[in-house]
Amino acid sequence: MPELPEVETILQNMKPCLMGRSFGKIDVNRPNLRTPFPAGLATIPLHYPIIALRRRAKYILIDFQHGWSLLIHLGMSGRLFIDPTIFAPASRKHEHLVFWTNDDQRIAFVDARRFGMVALFRTDEESQQPQLAHLGIEPLSPHFTADYLYGLCRTIRMPLKTALLDQRKIVGLGNIYVCEALFRAGLHPQREAKSLTQQDAVRLHHAIIEILDAAIKAGGSTLRDYVHTDGTPGAFQNLHLVYGREGEPCPSCTQAARQRLIERITQNGRSTFFCPHCQKNKENA
Repeated sequence: MPELPEVETILQNMKPCLMGRSFGKIDVNRPNLRTPFPAGLATIPLHYPIIALRRRAKYILIDFQHGWSLLIHLGMSGRLFIDPTIFAPASRKHEHLVFWTNDDQRIAFVDARRFGMVALFRTDEESQQPQLAHLGIEPLSPHFTADYLYGLCRTIRMPLKTALLDQRKIVGLGNIYVCEALFRAGLHPQREAKSLTQQDAVRLHHAIIEILDAAIKAGGSTLRDYVHTDGTPGAFQNLHLVYGREGEPCPSCTQAARQRLIERITQNGRSTFFCPHCQKNKENA
């Protein structure tokens, strides 16, 4: 599933194409994805100028004049292509929505597995939308500080990785970037969040910000489905230190006598990658 850096990259790709423009036509090629498409999707947003594109957690929000907002979630395999005529016909059969701008630019929502979703609502009712109502803090906002993270963790009796993946606490973090941040902070993924010290929280906060900033600059991580709106892949997968590297030497264990291999465990049905030497579980030590 695209995480914060991938969604942010797609958003930035779309801004030059959409800001100040309007949709002249919306082709709805099926009735639903994960949920039914909203009534009026093909008509209500038409001809209203787009005044803002923004991200909330892993959602893209498009705001129109006259008080309407369109929400897009890419799900597991969703992709947004701008003028995707360069792609093979096999990939085109999964075009479930096509947005045409008033200057004939074409934006296609392609989703082979159909776990994505689209919602349409009045902008002033955003806080009432079930997808958005219970989301936690944005990790790139100025309000997300080391002190905030420390205070949050002190209230959580669950493993660190599980806590960081909980979108009700901190949004946008998924499996890839949580594994990478915990490695950079030297924290074991199974350690109880409540056991973090203030110094631990400072390291973890720094690692989260650092990893998200670096991933955005690299255009996100392409592992299977995710690509930019022009079809090109991201590059941050080449900079993963632990994610997907089970059995490889740890890049931080520099002395051969103590160098360990990256291990993989399963937490809540998801693979977790870590170094058992660099990320000791001090809670159980």
